Amino acid sequence: MKKILFILLAAAIVWVSDGSVFAADTNGIETDLNGIITRVNEKLGQGKNTESDLASNLNEYDALYARHKGDKSKAVVQVLLAKGNLYMQVLHDPEKAIDVLKLIKHDFPEVQINGNTDNLIESLQKMAAAIRARKLQASLVVGAPFPDFNEKDINGNPLSIASCKGKVVLIDFWATWCMPCQFELPNILATYKKYHDQGFEVIGISLDEDRQQLETFLKKQGMNWPQYNDGKFWETKLVLKYGISQLPATYLLDGNGNIIGRDLRGDALEAAVAKALAKK
Repeated sequence: MKKILFILLAAAIVWVSDGSVFAADTNGIETDLNGIITRVNEKLGQGKNTESDLASNLNEYDALYARHKGDKSKAVVQVLLAKGNLYMQVLHDPEKAIDVLKLIKHDFPEVQINGNTDNLIESLQKMAAAIRARKLQASLVVGAPFPDFNEKDINGNPLSIASCKGKVVLIDFWATWCMPCQFELPNILATYKKYHDQGFEVIGISLDEDRQQLETFLKKQGMNWPQYNDGKFWETKLVLKYGISQLPATYLLDGNGNIIGRDLRGDALEAAVAKALAKK
């Protein structure tokens, strides 16, 4: 682990590229920084690799930076990069690594990290969003509340789960090009036709890129429920938000927005909807 961290620090030196001349390190910053890294490595060698375990070392980075914040030397930037690397490579927390990069951008606007600090921040933001989505996806189990969203449907009308409070709602992630979605569609249509007037609603979240093709399909199939679509395929906003990785993906919610079924197919969907409506 020690070798890995020192390789990371060397990489940080390469990342600093600004075209200007930095002052030499005359204050022993690198020596102090290497001391912190050595202490971090010792903890990692003992299996101490959580943020709680490394809190004192993170504070050491902060204190070292605070003492030399006004110094315009590469060594000062290396202090922040070493902290950012610890968050990224050991603690796997891109959001806190982003905070460090933003601090570098603010305090050292002449410096570009990895060629372009903004691009690196954007990449880490996508990684952080993916991590949040995976955690959210893992939490979407029967009995748990389905986190709400506030969007507009394809007709420009407000769309949210809260607006369906008191209804049994099927959240359906799908696409016109998805054959399993098309195989399941007759069951959804039949259930909707049978129970819509009793309080059953469907909210479709389409991954289609071609809006005209989507609208033509909806009209042809008689899919009269609200649809969300931003034309971004697997980058669809709500697909990323909920960590959806395959289609179709459906969630059946009770009147309070709690999950009562996942990926129900065929007769199982109608049975679950009838049971939920009977409890209202």
